[in-house]
Amino acid sequence: MDVNFGGFVPISTVDWRGKAVCTVFLRGCPVRCTYCHNASILSGKDYRPVEEIIGMIRSSRLLISGVVFSGGEPTMQADALIVLAGSVKKMGLLVGVQTNGVYPDALEALIGKNLVDRIALDIKARWQRYDNLLKVPCVSNVQRSLEICRTARKSGRLPEFEVVITLFRGYEDEVAYISRECSDVDLVIQQGVQGDIPPLSCSEIKKIADQLNRTVRIRTREGGEISYEGSRDRWIASER
Repeated sequence: MDVNFGGFVPISTVDWRGKAVCTVFLRGCPVRCTYCHNASILSGKDYRPVEEIIGMIRSSRLLISGVVFSGGEPTMQADALIVLAGSVKKMGLLVGVQTNGVYPDALEALIGKNLVDRIALDIKARWQRYDNLLKVPCVSNVQRSLEICRTARKSGRLPEFEVVITLFRGYEDEVAYISRECSDVDLVIQQGVQGDIPPLSCSEIKKIADQLNRTVRIRTREGGEISYEGSRDRWIASER
């Protein structure tokens, strides 16, 4: 079996909070977010044998506790992802997946086979805007992915699950809506950076979080990642 390969980071301390991991990028994605920081691997071909990717992971094994699969959209290559995740688990390592949720069947299969320990689901906007924003009909798939992960987290089949909002200036109103939809899920507000538009500062994101009456994590370039309890107006430093 071959994998459409997008890249490999042998060791990362930013892709899984509190853990050293390696990150495998899989090429290809059905959507074209204008702000994607991995735009160069949204398309194109670089097919490698699965065994080659497993060898890359094995070379980092002594330095890491897990592997994160990202993209592109890693669940777009569901069969290869399942094989890779299975090999990672046999090495005694944890498996994380960063996804846009467009392929819920892949997430369901990974959870059903006990091949994933952490899923980070990127939710981009309120449901009414989704298909127009992404230019493909995918909102029902993302909603199903959210429910699959939420249910698996509650039952204990998925140890870690978070929803990530990449927030850009002018879209602040989206946060409260998404927060209500995911009230029982860990929520991350991530600073969006696009072109010449000034990104929201950490203090500006804090003010948005103050309206949510819940604990969130905030990620910015200048401040890294923090846990923020808006209702108590308190910052808690969090090492990544």
